Amino acid sequence: MRLIILSQWYQPEPDSKIHFLGRDLAAYGHQVTAITGFPNYPRGRIYPGYHIRWRQWESRDGVCVLRVPLYPEHSHSGLKRALNYASFALSASTIGAALCGPADVMWVYHPPLTVGLPAWWIGLLRRIPFIYEIQDMWPETLAATGMVHSARALNVVGRVAQFIYRRAAAITVISPGFKRSLIGKGVPAEKIHVIPNWADEDIYRPVERDEALAREHGLLNRFTVIFAGTLGAAQALDTVLEAAAKLHDYPAVQFVLIGDGIEVERLKQQTAARQLDNVRFIGRQPVERMPTFFAWADALLVHLKRDPLFEITIPSKTLAYLACGRPILCGVAGDAAEVVHEAQAGLIFPPQDAGALAQAVRELLALPIERREALGRNGRAAFERQYTRAVLVKKYEELFEQVVKNKQKRK
Repeated sequence: MRLIILSQWYQPEPDSKIHFLGRDLAAYGHQVTAITGFPNYPRGRIYPGYHIRWRQWESRDGVCVLRVPLYPEHSHSGLKRALNYASFALSASTIGAALCGPADVMWVYHPPLTVGLPAWWIGLLRRIPFIYEIQDMWPETLAATGMVHSARALNVVGRVAQFIYRRAAAITVISPGFKRSLIGKGVPAEKIHVIPNWADEDIYRPVERDEALAREHGLLNRFTVIFAGTLGAAQALDTVLEAAAKLHDYPAVQFVLIGDGIEVERLKQQTAARQLDNVRFIGRQPVERMPTFFAWADALLVHLKRDPLFEITIPSKTLAYLACGRPILCGVAGDAAEVVHEAQAGLIFPPQDAGALAQAVRELLALPIERREALGRNGRAAFERQYTRAVLVKKYEELFEQVVKNKQKRK
């Protein structure tokens, strides 16, 4: 099977899914080509070693990667972000369409929604059915994160989304809630396939504690709650600062925020202004190092702002946390909370409720260590049953093959 992956983001940008899917399918004997941009996420600056050219080919783990030019940007500016998305869509529709070669099927990673336009165009030109992977619901995400406020603009985005949904051969979503939402928008249920995200089992796993790392980052002899990932508006991490202030009388407790994003500098300033000595920041780390940090976590925190959209979202970090076998504090309502509840892997609290987060920390701290460790083991067991890459890549492969067969039948 000849497969095209179309995604604005790709390694070495943070990527827990896109390249791994291509790599594993290539290892299974399929021919995989990825069309993507030059790496600039999450800071909006081109990575060292890369320079924007009209095209660049490289090989990664058996995947042929075609990079096309884009306007690098990732700030609060809606106009600049739109230019970032539009520039990649234009390059992918022209250069990508010309150079990608023949294929049997195309898998398209959303966000952003604009990637659906080159997907439709490439599919039309090369007669390739495409499968549309939805990781964020648009226009709901744009409204929830405050990127777009105009009702008229949101309506236009919604119409574009409907255009793409109708032309996709199949749609994959990461949660049952996403499927319900699409059905409510008129997408046929049989077109929608729920395939949850995974955490890479080769990376995310329980590991031994590294005392040198703990000394370097102040993790020794503390009750440490770790949040890892994007530090952006959607994560609403002011809640963490407020909870930290409420826990000032628990000197052993500290929150550690690991990652990068558009909110990181403001959060650091707020931490300093409030003199919160129980909040630490560690910059973005290679994914391979994350389990060594997680090993020192007495709890791993997942949190999103209070919004109906996020009730049908399962943040990918939830699964990485399960894989590493540490207790979870879940401040996301809906599907994500259900994952943690079903796994019996931690405590759940309402999002953007600093008092509830502080109370959950107190409750976890009060548990016997054996009970806390049992929560982590429960999470790891659930991960091995349901969320490994090995299990889920096979589901994608089966879907791709079915779409190709359906195309051949129509011929």
